[in-house]
Amino acid sequence: MALVLSKKNSEADGVIQRFLNRENAMTWTEQTLAALPVKNGFRLRGESMTRLEVFSDAAFAFAMTMLVVSVGSIPHSYSELILALKNVPAFALSFAQIAAFWVFHRNWSRQVGQEDKVSTFLTLLMIFIILIYVYPLRLMFSSFFHFVSNGWLPSEFLITSAREMANLFIIYGVGYVGLTSVIGLLYLHAYRSATTLALNTVETLLVRRSTLIWFAQVCTGFVSVLFAWLMPASIAVYAGFVYFFLAIVIPLIYYITGPRIIAAQSELS
Repeated sequence: MALVLSKKNSEADGVIQRFLNRENAMTWTEQTLAALPVKNGFRLRGESMTRLEVFSDAAFAFAMTMLVVSVGSIPHSYSELILALKNVPAFALSFAQIAAFWVFHRNWSRQVGQEDKVSTFLTLLMIFIILIYVYPLRLMFSSFFHFVSNGWLPSEFLITSAREMANLFIIYGVGYVGLTSVIGLLYLHAYRSATTLALNTVETLLVRRSTLIWFAQVCTGFVSVLFAWLMPASIAVYAGFVYFFLAIVIPLIYYITGPRIIAAQSELS
């Protein structure tokens, strides 16, 4: 009897210890941080996968599956094969868009490693937006390629006017603003949690730079939506070119924030 009770007590102690270890894992100290690998100036707090990250990976995989299923049936003739291959550009861009946001969220998760109420809510919101936009995303890209190729590339969702093309940019822009806002808010939450995460000076500056970059993308998407909405149809179809400004804005943010980050790295080394 005493042996059984002793065994049960040891099992209970083991459960309690695992719980305490899990709680203490979220309390970062210089000792625990010193053991972490470093990449691009970040001590990777989220190197071990959390339940939130596992769920988000599964959701992104499901979104990719939905994208593949949406392409259609297996071709049964040479002409059907050629027609299916013409869908590759739209599929590739849709795949790249979804994969990019998976990579962005993965980078945030590895750098910060947060799994609190705010980050959980924002991650679920991002997955919600992704799953909603899987089909519209592919239809928008296929319609765009059909429009610019003058019908050579196929699309089951046809655009018949410039105004409809502009409206597609509005739909795309709303989704883009939503997704970039979520990533930006995740980094903003990490910046505000600098003390809890024990971010050093370099990490704090890097998180702030990432926040600026993401909200610059939010503003760009918002401007594109307004451009497509307010301009005449003949001009609104060029709303997609607004995103090319990111090729100027993002390097500019790196240029402005770079010297301070380099100086902070020199002080820590």
